[in-house]
Amino acid sequence: MDLSDLMFALYPYAKSLHIMAVLSWMAGLFYLPRLFVYHVEQAEKVQEAVPIFLTMEEKLLRIIMRPAMYVSWTAGLFIVLTPGIVDWSYLWPWTKGLSVIAMTWFHHWLLFRHRDFKDGRNTLTGRQFRMMNEVPTVLMAVIVISVIFKF
Repeated sequence: MDLSDLMFALYPYAKSLHIMAVLSWMAGLFYLPRLFVYHVEQAEKVQEAVPIFLTMEEKLLRIIMRPAMYVSWTAGLFIVLTPGIVDWSYLWPWTKGLSVIAMTWFHHWLLFRHRDFKDGRNTLTGRQFRMMNEVPTVLMAVIVISVIFKF
């Protein structure tokens, strides 16, 4: 059995792992901006809530989102490198790839916003975080449509 045969045999496992990791990552990408909304809005009223929000945000980023992002990327790269799986002459792998890069950028943007909260430098409002919460939704839609319709 050569490497291509091995990769093809492992493909269903990689795809399953990829889907599970993406679901976990997306859950974090949806939830963290919502936590930021509550953080901003509650910090104005109840200063004692700030350490609780910081802990929740930190654990979500470190324990769920970061590992899920790494596994999503690793399994996804394994999938696209498996011979015969992706036809690069179509548009869909490129739109998916660009959307995944944008999703990764958004993940890091959230990480920097968490650091702003930690350092007491947040300048964004709850409304601004609510608006940013739509970013992963749009990217997810582009990714799912790209993969399903394969245009």
